[in-house]
Amino acid sequence: MPKRSRKSKLDINLLANSVVDKSTAEKLVDKAVDEGKNPAAVLLGRLGGLKGGKARGVKLSAEKRSEIAKKAALARWNTK
Repeated sequence: MPKRSRKSKLDINLLANSVVDKSTAEKLVDKAVDEGKNPAAVLLGRLGGLKGGKARGVKLSAEKRSEIAKKAALARWNTK
């Protein structure tokens, strides 16, 4: 098998740091503070956004969910 060259060696510490940053909301809060937003409000907004789709699905009737699913399927199959 041929050797694959890389532009630079991966530092395991940098990789671990990026994984932790992606799994936590620290970057999101830091960015919000830089933009002058309230960090607590940003986290609450994110939390609401994560819950939103599931809550909407529970609230909808079976007929409406089916209609939305059909529309989504048509959109997927009709794109070229």
